[in-house]
Amino acid sequence: MRHPKGSGNDAEVIRIGEIDVELNRRDIKNIHLSVLPPNGRVRLSIPTDTSEQKIRLAIINKLAWIKKQQSDFASQERQSIREMVNGECHYLWGKKYRLKLTEAQGKYSVYAKGSGNLELAVSEDTSTENKLKLLNRFYREEMQTSLEKLLPKWQKKLGVESNALNIKKMKTKWGSCNIQAKRIWINLELAKKPPECMEYILVHELIHLLERHHNERFRALMDKHLPNWRERRDLLNSLPLAYEDWSY
Repeated sequence: MRHPKGSGNDAEVIRIGEIDVELNRRDIKNIHLSVLPPNGRVRLSIPTDTSEQKIRLAIINKLAWIKKQQSDFASQERQSIREMVNGECHYLWGKKYRLKLTEAQGKYSVYAKGSGNLELAVSEDTSTENKLKLLNRFYREEMQTSLEKLLPKWQKKLGVESNALNIKKMKTKWGSCNIQAKRIWINLELAKKPPECMEYILVHELIHLLERHHNERFRALMDKHLPNWRERRDLLNSLPLAYEDWSY
């Protein structure tokens, strides 16, 4: 069974057993399977001329893995929708803070206090949206400060150099790398996770400048330069997902 996904979109969905698989035909050489948060949507990126038989075989061979990924997402904790009110729980570098709203004396600001409070100094009539924007700017500054130290260290260790490192909110990936442009993006959400998680993602993306694919050579490079990368990956995947829907 096959049907188009949405109007005006070349993407299609094929049902294999009990699983709907979104097909993404692209000018690539290899088949790549993804199970996407938060609801375990299955996406298969395939060369444009891939036959239906090869598609079905690729899914059938990975059925157990797909179901395990979907089960993990189903049981993973979710943050509630952010209301930006006093006492609300927020995270910074893996630590839990309680939001404390104070009246701004001049410039708006955000501070993480040793008392466990995340203090947001704003005017009384500041909208929830603007409070969130202020908090996300704080997260971005925290990440930039950390990455300014981590990037030179890891570029030197790996013998690579990126042309640009950017931070942005991403809905399905913790990081990505444009190999041709040597441009790396890191997900803003990583500011909420333990520092070793962001370092793992940075190293992962930098190693793509040495090896494009997630193959044996890629894993060997990860093992050599960051031996505990699997533990860091598992830690990241076990932490609460953001409140927003990651589908796109």
